[in-house]
Amino acid sequence: MMRGKSLPRAAAHLLGFARLLRRYGFAIAPDQVSSFMQAVTLLGPRSMADIREAALATLAPPPDRRDEFEAHFQSHFYGNTSAMVEGDADEETCIKDDGGADEQQIEADRQQEGGELSSALEQLSRRDFQRDDDGLAAFRRKLASALPARRSFRTMRTHSRGKLDLRRSLREIVSADGDVPSPLLRRRQTVPRKLLLLIDVSGSMKLHTADYLKLAHVAVQGADRAEIFTFGTRLTRITSALRIRDRDQALARAAAQVDDWDGGTRMGPTLLAFLSVPRFSAFARGAAVVILSDALERGDHGELEMAMRRLSARAFRLSLATPLAGDPRFRPATAALRAILPVIDDLVDGSSLKGLTDFILSLARPAPAATTIWKRVS
Repeated sequence: MMRGKSLPRAAAHLLGFARLLRRYGFAIAPDQVSSFMQAVTLLGPRSMADIREAALATLAPPPDRRDEFEAHFQSHFYGNTSAMVEGDADEETCIKDDGGADEQQIEADRQQEGGELSSALEQLSRRDFQRDDDGLAAFRRKLASALPARRSFRTMRTHSRGKLDLRRSLREIVSADGDVPSPLLRRRQTVPRKLLLLIDVSGSMKLHTADYLKLAHVAVQGADRAEIFTFGTRLTRITSALRIRDRDQALARAAAQVDDWDGGTRMGPTLLAFLSVPRFSAFARGAAVVILSDALERGDHGELEMAMRRLSARAFRLSLATPLAGDPRFRPATAALRAILPVIDDLVDGSSLKGLTDFILSLARPAPAATTIWKRVS
């Protein structure tokens, strides 16, 4: 597509189809949209079948979502709404990313309770956070070494327990005129996995969001790679704000960025919106993902179940920390919790900072699956 020229009228319908798929959680990058339009141009197109084949080849829907893709195609291009899948989103989730423009400035700065408040209505507001002593210093010191680790593809020199570094060993032999020195060894590095916190800031979580944001600030300061998002009726990335060392300044900036404090809840659509942005979904790949939420999803929980399944497929470990579990009588009895329990690794108490910090520090240790634990309790 040439710069300076407006899009042809027919292209708007093709762009609309790509936007529709992204709205329903399909991970589609801008390059794929451009390739889709170019493929349609190359094919003519001579028929709607050409457009469909171009969409399949370039937008690449996952095999397990092909039926959903076909339903959206029929609906968008043929107006066949009867083919639409259940759980249509009533509006597109707003995504707010704090990355990019403010990164340099931030690097300079770096030196009602219960489920009755849960709803799907959007209510925008701001929050202020009070200074207090929460005892998170020990958690910050231990976090980097306590996170799960993985073997990196990068290697480092070692004197033992490594593989022969043939190239450098041969270089040493040549420089020593054929003498055979001690062989040089290398081994793959071990690096901590990413930590991804997804924090529910809806009205039903009002009593806990202040503590969760303080925990998130310490996580960003203590871990090499931590990412923080808030969600309610919107999705907001606040990682850059929390990189400021002074906690009061960091939380004030985060509070200014989030628009949907203490509002409604659209957990399923916001998590699907997270997964629909390739850069965001990459944060979850191989990461320890902890969702801090009561998971009180209003209405149909199909989108929530779909989002949790896709997150589970990407993450190293997917955990849900709910303050409701602080009650000894709590059981995962809601339809939403019963649906997602088989796909999450942990369902734990999120009612106290002490319990949350202990749990996060234990993520590297194996534990029984959430389904196994809660079957015993029930």
